[in-house]
Amino acid sequence: QVQLVESGGGLAQAGGSLTLSCAASRIIFRFNAMGWYRQAPGKQRELVATITSVGSTNFADSVKGRFTIYRDNAKNTVYLQMNSLKPEDTAVYYCSAFEVVGGLKSDYWGQGTQVTVSS
Repeated sequence: QVQLVESGGGLAQAGGSLTLSCAASRIIFRFNAMGWYRQAPGKQRELVATITSVGSTNFADSVKGRFTIYRDNAKNTVYLQMNSLKPEDTAVYYCSAFEVVGGLKSDYWGQGTQVTVSS
């Protein structure tokens, strides 16, 4: 069973920065993709950013130009660098990993880390 452990959340002021980390319990380059999602109170979980096994990235329009996703395969960790934070970025952030093995698709999720941005 794959475990994903997020860290780095907390309280930040608007305009500030935070970096989230997601440590996986196994080597990450075998995942087809990893990513970050977030869920604000009363809202559905939404995509923030993804990175594929070959390094292609994708971002939600709301975070383009402010957030960066990158991976360190040696540390089996994916990061989300968040700059120019806004109060609307407040949410629980979840790390995810996706793989297809032998035609079987699997999704894995972390427990989430709270990010709160004050105005």
